[in-house]
Amino acid sequence: MSEENTVYIGSKPLMNYVLAVVTQMNNGTSEVMLKARGRSISRAVDVAEVVKNKFVLEAEVGEINISTEELSNREGSNTNVSAIEIQLTNK
Repeated sequence: MSEENTVYIGSKPLMNYVLAVVTQMNNGTSEVMLKARGRSISRAVDVAEVVKNKFVLEAEVGEINISTEELSNREGSNTNVSAIEIQLTNK
């Protein structure tokens, strides 16, 4: 999976990410990886469902990987943040 086929989910509106995924799939990309951390995880799930149910009806959810990443906060201490990767494939 190349870096250009990855959509990082953050705090932008949902449809910005949906458009990014749909554009990649319409340009011939057969799989797109959604990556999100922390509070953006639910938005990543929403993006996958909207793409699959409304825009690219033949798209399927592939592998889903969950993990915990250790990040340093402003005070210098480490904190654990949940992360998810959702693979969308277009047959």
